[in-house]
Amino acid sequence: MADRSTSDRGRSPLLVVGLCFFIILFDGYDLIVYGSVVPELLAYSEWALTPAEIGLIGSYALLGMLIGGVVVGTITDLVGRRRTVIGCLTLFSAAMLACAVAPNPELFGVFRFIAGAGLGGIAPTVIALTIESAPAGRRNLNNALVTSGYAVGGMTAAVLALIFLEPLGFRFMFAIGALPLVTLVPLALWLLPESPAFVRTDRTEAARRRLAALGRSMRGRAAVALALFAVANFAGLLLSYGLNTWLPQLMRSAGYALGPALVFLLVLNLGAVVGAVVGSALSDRLGPRFVTPAAFLVATASIFLLSVKLPIVVLYVVIFIAGAATIGTQIVLFGHIATHFAPNIRATSIGLTSGFGRLGGMAGPLVGGYLAQAGIGFAVNFQIFAAVALLGAVAVVLVPVRSRHVSSEVHELTPRTEERVVHDDAA
Repeated sequence: MADRSTSDRGRSPLLVVGLCFFIILFDGYDLIVYGSVVPELLAYSEWALTPAEIGLIGSYALLGMLIGGVVVGTITDLVGRRRTVIGCLTLFSAAMLACAVAPNPELFGVFRFIAGAGLGGIAPTVIALTIESAPAGRRNLNNALVTSGYAVGGMTAAVLALIFLEPLGFRFMFAIGALPLVTLVPLALWLLPESPAFVRTDRTEAARRRLAALGRSMRGRAAVALALFAVANFAGLLLSYGLNTWLPQLMRSAGYALGPALVFLLVLNLGAVVGAVVGSALSDRLGPRFVTPAAFLVATASIFLLSVKLPIVVLYVVIFIAGAATIGTQIVLFGHIATHFAPNIRATSIGLTSGFGRLGGMAGPLVGGYLAQAGIGFAVNFQIFAAVALLGAVAVVLVPVRSRHVSSEVHELTPRTEERVVHDDAA
């Protein structure tokens, strides 16, 4: 029988895009659903949570993602993309089911942390698998198609909250996040192929070389790039999770009812889908070094505009643009990082930079919660978010140019070529 990785090679990119899109969709749903249910949690008398406590619980998932992103990003470079994706998918889906039946806010927070650990491992692994399975010239676009599932998941959370939140409560919304246990996990076990780049390596020798390569890459231009990408991830994830967690409540504080406030969340994530696909297609054509900082600057302007009163039609347009230039830009940024680093440290680099970025993700719900509790007005929230977007633009602009010797194409890394790639990038 032919080796599966070989026999499936012709259809692997399509399989990867399709399956990983839905995996990221649930990744996005499971994170963004929390923002959808914040008004319901505030009104849940049995737990009597304050805005600051809700912000703190919202940060638990991000803390789990920080740990999951750093640890799993390295593990997937050692044991393979396929097994890591399936393991993380199973973990966060089971934890979402536990959230749905949590008897108190303390255990609810623990289960959110566990779900975050699984979610944190999904992004670097799925991105690496998608990039390495895509044909030349479509790597950023394929990555955008897959990671736009995050925003589609956010849209799904907003739509389902509009329909089910008031009649069925927040527990039902979290139970939906457990659906991959009976849908995507079996499909991934059956159909998801391994990364071609990982299949071609000798496991034992590759593990030794990868760990050595990672250590050597943590210096020179590569180290500077890692640090600046980490800052950009901090900014991008703070914007993504801060806006997704607090936008409905901020718009309610601005005088809108729950229904319209959830529609704003839907528009934000609809903009993210468009921004991710358009931004990544432009990255393939123009290069991410131009597109990523430009998108952060658009985010700065659009978020600042949300701090002033706007006509309703203009407000919808600005929120759409803000979604495209914040959540959509984060997806473009992931593709930028993936194509900047050599294949042997790609997933690890994404894991490390996004792991640090989870600190920004944690700060988003926390800052929004404390500002909401302080009662200083929704305008200040948006102005702070705008300043964070500007920080992201500056960080990406300062990323040093990659060595011309480091090819962004996925290729088989022999010990000699791996040594050359790492030494060139660390020069």
